[in-house]
Amino acid sequence: MKIELGITSFGDNRTRYNENGSYEKISAHERIRNIVEEIQVADEVGLDIYGLGEHHRKDYAVSDPVSILSAAAVLTKNIKLSTAVTVLSSDDPVRVYERFATLDALSNGRAEIMAGRGSFIESFPLFGYDLNDYEILYEEKLDLLMKINQSEKVSWQGTTRAPLNNLGVYPRAVQKELPINIASGGTPESSVRAAELGLPITYAIIGGNPKRFRQNVNLYEMVAKDNGHDLSKMFITTNSWGFVADTDMEAYQKFYPSTKSSHDVLAKERGWPEYSEAMFMSEVEHGALYVGSPETVAQKIIDTVEALGSKRFMIQMPVGSMPHEDTIKAIRMFGENVKPIVDHYFEKNNESSAK
Repeated sequence: MKIELGITSFGDNRTRYNENGSYEKISAHERIRNIVEEIQVADEVGLDIYGLGEHHRKDYAVSDPVSILSAAAVLTKNIKLSTAVTVLSSDDPVRVYERFATLDALSNGRAEIMAGRGSFIESFPLFGYDLNDYEILYEEKLDLLMKINQSEKVSWQGTTRAPLNNLGVYPRAVQKELPINIASGGTPESSVRAAELGLPITYAIIGGNPKRFRQNVNLYEMVAKDNGHDLSKMFITTNSWGFVADTDMEAYQKFYPSTKSSHDVLAKERGWPEYSEAMFMSEVEHGALYVGSPETVAQKIIDTVEALGSKRFMIQMPVGSMPHEDTIKAIRMFGENVKPIVDHYFEKNNESSAK
């Protein structure tokens, strides 16, 4: 079994904590240029995919991931380029397909769409959508996006946008169909929707023991089989926060300040408790933080993949704003030190299974 490993990023550009105890603000311009370099490095060290988040607020630099992925496309050779996620509910499926088809051309067939409803709601009032239509917007737009992906000319009618009557959408992608992956925070409804449509699913696991998602996986597989889909053509991705350094302690010390800063901004908005070192270490030891030396992170990935039957694991880093050089080093270590351990383990298992 080949396990794909990749990176996700939200393009955080909050105030950055430096090791000397000082703080500095990162501009969106600097952060965007840094992201392009991060994608280049991820490609150089043999990682399989890079996913970039979409947000429409001051503390994240990326509102249009496809533009940044397109810049990286011409500087990279092999890495798949995805969003993490495209907030489909507040976008137009025609424009989504056109942008990704353009990215697919620039990358010569390496574009992927990770579609989701998004956990942030800023895009709804910004683009004139009513949050009361949260569910129907996503359902209809996903349906239209899939039809556009499957056919050059489309006829479609719904309640959330103007109908299409045998209209063409161009340019077409290099790939026969763009890979579309459904992003889920763990709701049963997301697993059912992806399974019914026969689409791959990504579980964003950012708290608690990842093994608890086994019930979601079981539901996904059961519904997919009931709908006649071939499970071998569908796959599960897990995505969690993490960081790699030379030692466990160094990783903790570098990753905790930015993670706390990021968490606490959202905690004030959403009524969560402030982040503490005890919460951090509990997640490192028993939960969904993949933080430590290459050996520590690799073993935790292996455990998660085996428990959930994942075919792809994506680690989100940085979380919050970290020194760029620390992120670059962590990406290099993820590709050069973590990936070989994971690859060797599953190659060895494949050989044992074949005997």
